[in-house]
Amino acid sequence: MEMFWYLPTMGDGRYLGTTKGAKITNMHYFRQIAQAVDQLGYSGMLVPTGHACEDGWVVASALMQATEKLKFLVAVRPGGISVSIAARMAASFERLSSGRLLINVVTGGDPAEMKGDGIFLSHGERYEATDEFLTVWKRLMRGETVTFHGKHIRVEGAKLQYVPFSRQSPPLFIGASSEAGHAVAAKHIDTYLTWAETPAMVAEKIADVRSRAQALGRRIKFGLRVQIIVRETAEEAWAAARKLIQYVSEEDVREAQAMLDRFDSVGQRRMTQLVRDNRHKPEVSPNLWAGIGQVRGGVGTALVGSPDEVAERLKEYAALGIDTFILSGYPHLEEAYRISELLFPRLPVTYPQRPKETEWTPMGELLAENIKPKSS
Repeated sequence: MEMFWYLPTMGDGRYLGTTKGAKITNMHYFRQIAQAVDQLGYSGMLVPTGHACEDGWVVASALMQATEKLKFLVAVRPGGISVSIAARMAASFERLSSGRLLINVVTGGDPAEMKGDGIFLSHGERYEATDEFLTVWKRLMRGETVTFHGKHIRVEGAKLQYVPFSRQSPPLFIGASSEAGHAVAAKHIDTYLTWAETPAMVAEKIADVRSRAQALGRRIKFGLRVQIIVRETAEEAWAAARKLIQYVSEEDVREAQAMLDRFDSVGQRRMTQLVRDNRHKPEVSPNLWAGIGQVRGGVGTALVGSPDEVAERLKEYAALGIDTFILSGYPHLEEAYRISELLFPRLPVTYPQRPKETEWTPMGELLAENIKPKSS
């Protein structure tokens, strides 16, 4: 089981719905979190994307030199950036970090936000564009010169002067719940991600994506994004869950739910419905609580309980085929410590190793920005 953490670039604190107990989420705080999880045994860190967050590429690049083993899962939006520009960014990060980059392929979510970014594709068109984008992306990462005329992506003579040392794409992740998303995942993706729905719901997703990948002769890994509220006793954990949302008002819930209703993401709609169906239930399934999703987009469920209970629930998801777990808890610095101390000893955690430094060779300046100087 590989454990990842989450970097709260959209804000952090002890409670939802209030500035009471809020953190100053600046670079100093991000560095504290990154260095903590780097030393605690987390393999990687999800750096979120969207207009509510600090830019993920800027933040991850700034934290690269502050960490040693930590991998950064950073988003690329195929409909919002040129494929060759995105590939250059990724290849440089991969080279300069000694291979510590993972790519989170994000196709959309909130149509209003996407229009603000100049993206006017429908849900289905975004996945068509993603398919074309990743087709060109992988060829660029192999060092090919690419001419491609698709429905949404067009490049002529695209190439990377500086390809990844592995001459292949950094591992690709995606969270997608629609049929179109599953098809793209099966064709291109290395790790398919899902939010923490009930185990039965997650199992259904995994079975569909796995069968689609097998039909194409591919194998795919699976990951789970989940909030964690763990304390030494179950009573303390549930008290902490109630405390987290004690300042959330009914008006907050109505406003947040109305905002989430405009999302065309199938995954967000599934999560929103799961939250609504279980609004007044303490548990959606054993130890799975949907209180956070009343006001938070994305993963709105948390595993709540004692260390033994939460560890057992994580093992149940692992038994479905999940081997990557992206965890979070409020506030994120303190909870990174708490979760590693209470849960890691109870789980078969795979701890990261420091990557091998790549041996660089002198090359000189490119002539006319395209011609490599002759070897002496």
